[in-house]
Amino acid sequence: MAELYYSQTHEWAKVDGATATIGITDFAAQQLSDLIFINLPKLKQAVKQAEPMGEVESVKTVVDINSPLSGEVIEVNEPVVSNLNLISTDSFNAGWLVKIKLSDTGELKNLLTKEAYQKLCETESASH
Repeated sequence: MAELYYSQTHEWAKVDGATATIGITDFAAQQLSDLIFINLPKLKQAVKQAEPMGEVESVKTVVDINSPLSGEVIEVNEPVVSNLNLISTDSFNAGWLVKIKLSDTGELKNLLTKEAYQKLCETESASH
């Protein structure tokens, strides 16, 4: 069964064996609001944990999408590129961004659990 992990910068990773599906959280999508453009990594591109792998632009701002884990991109969710609404309406399922082949599963210890991520969101919501 796949497990969900979260980064401090609001990306999620669903890990199933040596593969991770990556997206941005619904909290991040709501904070960004109206999305207008996304730039995702290419197939076979190497990505590194906590480093930018793309960017998403909303009417408010442009933010980096950081990879929560290191590995090689093995699939890109092309329907998201043409329909950014998928991120806002179903960020944990149809709104996934890329799948990567993990290069170091030990990096999972650097990510947040669901409970820790919820606390992070509560803290950030309270400060706005």
